[in-house]
Amino acid sequence: GTKGMVKAADYLEQFFKENDVKPYFSSYRDTLSNFKEPAFNIVGFVEGNDPVLRNEFIIISGHYDHIGIDKKGVNGDFINNGANDDASGTTAVAEMAKYFSSAKNNKRSILFVFFAGEEKGLLGSKHLAKKLKAQNFNLYAQFNIEMIGVPMKRDYLAYITGYSKSNMASKINEYTGKNTIGFLSKEAEYQLFSRSDNYSFYSVFKVPCQSVSTFDFENFEFYHHVSDEFKVMDLPHMTSFIQELLPAVTQMANTPTHEIHMN
Repeated sequence: GTKGMVKAADYLEQFFKENDVKPYFSSYRDTLSNFKEPAFNIVGFVEGNDPVLRNEFIIISGHYDHIGIDKKGVNGDFINNGANDDASGTTAVAEMAKYFSSAKNNKRSILFVFFAGEEKGLLGSKHLAKKLKAQNFNLYAQFNIEMIGVPMKRDYLAYITGYSKSNMASKINEYTGKNTIGFLSKEAEYQLFSRSDNYSFYSVFKVPCQSVSTFDFENFEFYHHVSDEFKVMDLPHMTSFIQELLPAVTQMANTPTHEIHMN
């Protein structure tokens, strides 16, 4: 409901328009039914090119809201910009949307979603999951991107939440031919699977819905802090993340059967 949120939504909507990503609903703006102020997810899609598989969907998502104004502030700075959490993930979603809208090489349809209200209790994803379920939305898997602005010092690029709940990690590694996704014990300890927008869709659809991240509780000291700003983002890392995961997402969109499944 803030001016900043509206400005961000305007930008993301224009990005979809400029890159020929179509609105999934009558408008890009999906107004939240569970929040008192006007707020909306931004939803676009690229239709699949297979006459059968186009009826199945992959969701690629990230949240574009953050925690807003800090009344106490730090050194005169009161604005929580949320560059890592989750402008970094939003950027990855946008770049993948741009790629698929141009390449048109996806057999399944792909829904690209920028969620609002994540920081208020996953409100945007809860709203959209319920709405799509009521429309008999055929969801194969959700790939949610959360905090990928800085790299980890590990022998894998990223981790997914709910690692053992599905075979998504092993299939991604198979698709990339690398040790792309690893297991992070802190993820299980802090129950991150239920703390981001993937959980809303898993709760409703009971299919593989997981978040991917490179924030490991050791590599970034500005979580929910006013210093979470663009200048501390590692752009080469973000670029390599997108480039390494894109072939895996492409495979997810093109396999003739449901290779990714719950364990």
